[in-house]
Amino acid sequence: MIEARKFDTIEDVMREKEADLTIRIAEMFAGVGGFRLALDGYGKPGDEFFCEPAGDFKTVWANQWEPPGTAPRQFAYRCYVERFGESSCVNENVEDVLDQYEAGNAEIPDFDMLVGGFPCQDYSVAKPAPLARGIEGKKGVLWWSIQRLVALKEPRYVLLENVDRLLKSPTKQRGRDFAIILSCLNQLGYCVEWRVINAADYGMPQRRRRVFIYAEKRDDCEVDVRDRSVTSGVLVEAFPIAAIEAEDTFEIASDPYEVSEAFGVGDKKSRFMNAGCMCAGVVWTGKVSAAYEGARTTIADIIVDDELVPEEYFITEEALPKWEYLKGSKRERRRAASGYEYWYSEGPVAFPDSIDGPARTILTGEGGTGASRMKHAIKGSSGRIRRLVPDELDALQMFPKGWTRGMSDGHRAFCMGNALVVGVPHQIGKVIAHRFEHGDK
Repeated sequence: MIEARKFDTIEDVMREKEADLTIRIAEMFAGVGGFRLALDGYGKPGDEFFCEPAGDFKTVWANQWEPPGTAPRQFAYRCYVERFGESSCVNENVEDVLDQYEAGNAEIPDFDMLVGGFPCQDYSVAKPAPLARGIEGKKGVLWWSIQRLVALKEPRYVLLENVDRLLKSPTKQRGRDFAIILSCLNQLGYCVEWRVINAADYGMPQRRRRVFIYAEKRDDCEVDVRDRSVTSGVLVEAFPIAAIEAEDTFEIASDPYEVSEAFGVGDKKSRFMNAGCMCAGVVWTGKVSAAYEGARTTIADIIVDDELVPEEYFITEEALPKWEYLKGSKRERRRAASGYEYWYSEGPVAFPDSIDGPARTILTGEGGTGASRMKHAIKGSSGRIRRLVPDELDALQMFPKGWTRGMSDGHRAFCMGNALVVGVPHQIGKVIAHRFEHGDK
């Protein structure tokens, strides 16, 4: 007979109940805390950096480390601990941390959900796995760190973000890298959804296309992958679709090595479209469009008054011709280092950028005073053309203005170029939390 659980006080009962409803999070490649801000929220109403939580989420472990590990390169980590506390994040190479954990020399608490944004690399598998749940001879270590922690902890949920190029890389085997990821998650017992989401399509202040991957541990495989993609899934509830323009169904091998060797060979384009679901190796994928009729945020809604902008952000009369040249269309004869001559051409980029719509995608090179084709340049309240200040870059990623203060302006721009639009995982988190609270556990 199992003995009934005993509690000393009603407070103990309430704490236990609250713990049962909390989704504990581990955050990998944490940057300056975009996922944590989106899900946990921050502060309380009236605070400078207040952000509404997406639900009852609590980040219990995080990792942020910038190679090669030198102190000057850890500016994102320093921002993270400035906002969330000194013990909020582990600043070590995550592979070393996982080695220490498996050896019993480090602790990673149990968690319900793993989140993280990771760069698109080469995910090829160099040789077969000698063990049922491990792959050796791997490249693209950042994905394999995620796979390793998922295998060790088996969280109920996984939410990842990446560039949409992941769905079609590498060039010689279109879609192979994403197929390997799906195969790995299938091997570990997960049903996986994905969507390429342009934040501006859903009213957010930046045109930023990223693929979001949501995986859920399941005991059954009775999932209609098409229905999950277009009607009943987490991602389609968070970001509704208007139409399906094309679709395909196929299967993925359960062995990542087999996928690495064979998937996409000879294909001119990837089979993966901008939405889909995989369960038990069965894939449905489709090309979908966004459905949104709500409010839209523009650059004008977030920019600060020119009186608050340092003089070095304004483009001088002397520098203006170079900016105009770089932003303009051109067709000119150029010579490569080898001596080979060729015609180079490119179309124009708006100069200055219109402030009446969302921003173009923020890149890591937004910092610095030099002229650039890709940096934003706007006409501010004074009528002068200027670059965006770091507080504005924070806001275009839907962080609170000033979130990255405390580091150089160049580092602030770099962090925002690497960050995600906070509103996207916030909306996904709201759906996950609602389903969890109402029994979809």
